[in-house]
Parts: sequence; structure tokens; C-alpha cells
Amino acid sequence: MSETSFDVVVVGSGGGALTAAYLAQKRGLRTVVVEKTAYCGGTSAYSGGACWLPGSQVQQRAGISDSTDGARDYLGALLVDPDQVKVEAFLAEAPRLVAELEEDDAFDFEWLPFPEYYDGPGRVPFGRSIQPKNVKRAELPEDVAALVRPPVELDRQGLPGKNTLSGGQSLIARLLWAFTRDGGTVLTGHSVETLVTEGDGADLRVTGVVARTAAGETTITGTRGVIVASGGFEHNPAWRSRYGVPGDSTWSMAPDDTNVGEPIAAAQSIGAATDLLDQGWFCPGLEHPDGHGSFTLGFRSGVIVDADGDRYANESLPYDRFGKEMAKAENRIPSWFVFDNAEGGGLPAIAMPEGDPADHLAAGTWVRAETLQELAETLGLTNLLATVERFNGFCESGVDEDFGRGADEYDTFFTGGTGPNKALVGVHQGPFTAARFVLSDLGTKGGIVTDSSGRALKEDGSVLSGLYATSNSAANAFGAFYPGPGAPLGTAMVFGSLAVQDIAAAG
Repeated sequence: MSETSFDVVVVGSGGGALTAAYLAQKRGLRTVVVEKTAYCGGTSAYSGGACWLPGSQVQQRAGISDSTDGARDYLGALLVDPDQVKVEAFLAEAPRLVAELEEDDAFDFEWLPFPEYYDGPGRVPFGRSIQPKNVKRAELPEDVAALVRPPVELDRQGLPGKNTLSGGQSLIARLLWAFTRDGGTVLTGHSVETLVTEGDGADLRVTGVVARTAAGETTITGTRGVIVASGGFEHNPAWRSRYGVPGDSTWSMAPDDTNVGEPIAAAQSIGAATDLLDQGWFCPGLEHPDGHGSFTLGFRSGVIVDADGDRYANESLPYDRFGKEMAKAENRIPSWFVFDNAEGGGLPAIAMPEGDPADHLAAGTWVRAETLQELAETLGLTNLLATVERFNGFCESGVDEDFGRGADEYDTFFTGGTGPNKALVGVHQGPFTAARFVLSDLGTKGGIVTDSSGRALKEDGSVLSGLYATSNSAANAFGAFYPGPGAPLGTAMVFGSLAVQDIAAAG
């Protein structure tokens, strides 16, 4: 077994992991990123790159009504029994982190108009999320560009990335660029399943990791600390079943070769406390012929119905909230998204990726018929005709009397109907299509319990020395809620930053 020594070991390479790695290396700490796969970025690279980091100079430049106090009001009205010390740490660190990042020429953020997911005090019209600006592949060092995981629609086909890196691609590329420029080390093909410790009892300290590679096991020492930021366990069917996470590992948006929870299990085995293990960042998923799900939002028309052909929620709800509605009853998974031919037979929604309609129809993940009656009979959707008739009536009146579709700014953000309510567009023009939807997710959000400095805690609440956690490897500070676009990345980046500050301060 070989051995290598660094000051800080960061397990994982998503947005939270690379933020921590960059900041540690910047502070003069010899830092290594240990990544299981051949690419860096994980689910962060698939994402739109939105970062929910309230009160920063980016929102101030955009002239929107965001502020730390407003975000505090918003979270205060939303969260149930949160760790308020952690929430305050997040709110204080978010603007400071953005300012530190933008001091480096590698980073350039802009405000992203995208409504927040709940109506309440402190909500900002069109949202407060920010995102990194696009970066051209040619602007990056060749070795850095080669490490960035391609976008989901290409990665699932084994194809390389694009020449313009946007959203999560840009975030990962910029972080990798700055980290490696400053002397940081990236080790791909290293799967961490064991944490190295010294001492015992109250004196137990994490001092490194054991990584499995194609050439055998190697010990990587982190003399100052280990930060676990490797994602959740969404691709672990046994854990999903054990902890009651709705959905299925095949439907998750995480890359196929990632996130089965080994580092979380390693932390549990040395006494780390865990929480929120039944939680995820959910979304309706367009099912593909190969069984994968695709993150879908922005339904422009049509209805989503259960196995009986009944609507059960506002189809324009924010995706996590709609996903939770799907999870409430067995006859909602799968659901059917029924739409007409007004857009030429294409999906009137944003699915990433959508796939080829012809492939869907051939595989039966889409079913098409000339009449709604035929479609209902083919799929056994007993109540579909009555459901569509009632919905079409709502489209004419402009009021969804059942679920309030179109009453919130999020509902109308992606839509363009011309009737009295632009989120209500009727189902009239044949042929009619039903697309099969499953409960997908952007990852689980339960894991290692941490304090306001990102330090791992034991079951008795004491600190597990030398171990830190962030991203979906940690129990999220927002609990069961998803406040707005970029909340997963925002919390991951902030608590990665706070972990590094604690490590650096320890000397």
C-alpha cells in the first residue's frame, strides 16, 4: 500500500468540494482532491450552476431587493426547527465567500432571474440566485478542461463536453482552474471507503483516508483535516430502502458511477452522527427508454395524472415540491404527462435531457393516440377524459379551482399562454401524447451531522476531530426544505468555506 501526505484531503469534486479545496490551497495548505471517477464535478457539473448565496455584491450590482436580512426572514418563515446557529453562519458567510471568490480573476458571477420556491416574507421577485458566467474551453488549460464532466445529455452517451461551458460546467471549470493554478493536486480514480484515525474515545482524530484505485489501495494523509464532500447515496438501492428515500437509484440525476455513500458509511463506522437520511432534492423525472430519469421543469401546457387519470397537484409547482407530491401515493409513480399537438408533438416542458420523441414512442415511455379516448383506454386512465374536460374549463376561466396553477410567480415564469392565465393552456389538438414520469432526484441530502464550522459531530454532540463534511455528504442546514434555485450548491460552498476557515485557524 502506497502513502501520500497533504495538509488537507477533500473527498469529492463537486461545487462544495472544489470550493473548499481552492480556498484551502489559497491559504497555503497543501490540498488534494480525491475523486472516485475519471471526471470532476459530479451532479454539480450537470446542474444549471445556480448558487443560492444571499446578500452578495452580485445581487447588489444587479440592483435587486436581496439582502441578508431578507434572506433571514425568508428562511425564518420557511424552515421548521432549524439549527439557527448554522443558518446564521450560512447567512453571514454567503456574501463574504462571494466577495472572496470574485477577488480572483478566475471567478465572475451574475444574477440569474429564477423565482424562489415559496411565497413568504423576504422572497425576492424573480429570485436572488447567482451563477458563474460562461467560459470557453479554449480559455482553460487543456488538462483542466479534460477533467470537467460533460453535461448530462452528452455524458450519458459517452460524448465529450461542449466548447462553451455554462452553468455548473463553468463553476466546476473555474474552481478547478484556480485550484490547480495555485498548486492543488487532483487524484481521479480514487474511491474512499475508509477514514484513517489515531487515538480513541474522546481523543479520536481523523488523519487521512484509504482510497481504492485500479493499482490497489493507497493511504492519503491529511495532517490538518479531511473534508468529506462526495455527494449522497442516491445510487445505493439498499440505503434508499433502509432509510425510506422515495424514488429509485436508476431515476436519479447523479452520474451513474457516483454516490453510493461509502464516505458517509466510513464516517458512521468511526462514530459520526448522521441525520436527514430519508431526504432528497426531488423532481419529476421524464423516464427514458434505458430507465434513466430526466430532471424536468417548466411545464407549458398539459396535465400530469396518476394511474387513475386524476390530477393531484399544480403541475407548475417548483420541482422539489412537485416531487414530494408524487411521493405521497403509490399510484403517482409512474405518472403520465398528457399533452396535445400544439407544439408539434414535442414535450411542452424543459427536460434535461429530453431524448428523441421517436425513441420514446418506440419504447413506450411515450404513448400517442389520435383521441384522448383512445389514449385513456390504452393506458387504463379511467378518469382522464373528465380530468381534461375540467382542466380545459379552468383554462377558459383563468382559475385552477383544484390546485391554483398560475397563482404564483414561479408558475408563470416558464409559460407563455395567451389566455386569462398564461400557466393554463388547454389540451385540445390531436394527436395526444402521454409521457411517463417517475420520481427523480438531484441527490439525497442526508448525511454527516456538522456544526456551524462544518465539523463532523458524534452522536453525543461532541466534535469528531479532524473530520469535516459539506455538500450532500452532510445533513443539510435547510432540513427538508429547498428554498430556491441553487440551495444545494450554495450550502455546499458555504460550509466548505467555513470548514477551511476552521482548519486554517487551528494552525
